[in-house]
Amino acid sequence: LEPEAAALISSGIKSERNPDGSATASHPAFSPHPVQGWTPDFIPLVLENGMNMNLYDELVKIEGGDAVKTAQALAQKEGIFTGISGGATFAGALKVAQSAPKGS
Repeated sequence: LEPEAAALISSGIKSERNPDGSATASHPAFSPHPVQGWTPDFIPLVLENGMNMNLYDELVKIEGGDAVKTAQALAQKEGIFTGISGGATFAGALKVAQSAPKGS
């Protein structure tokens, strides 16, 4: 999952790194977004390494407004109080479920 407003991975641009693996600067595709705890202004080395090993099936972008709306819906309809990042995670799960084959 990735915030649509800060599509670092989708940009295809890798973070520039120091010899120790830390990012040298803010990623050029970074933009402020409402999903706290997601996507700092660099691609973490562990994430980049996992991507290089193809350890993911797909990348799902989440619009900030959808994250907020989903968090609010979880609270109102299910009694589940979560923050925006929880709403974004659940919104991503809903997107994947909608496109999953029946019975999977």
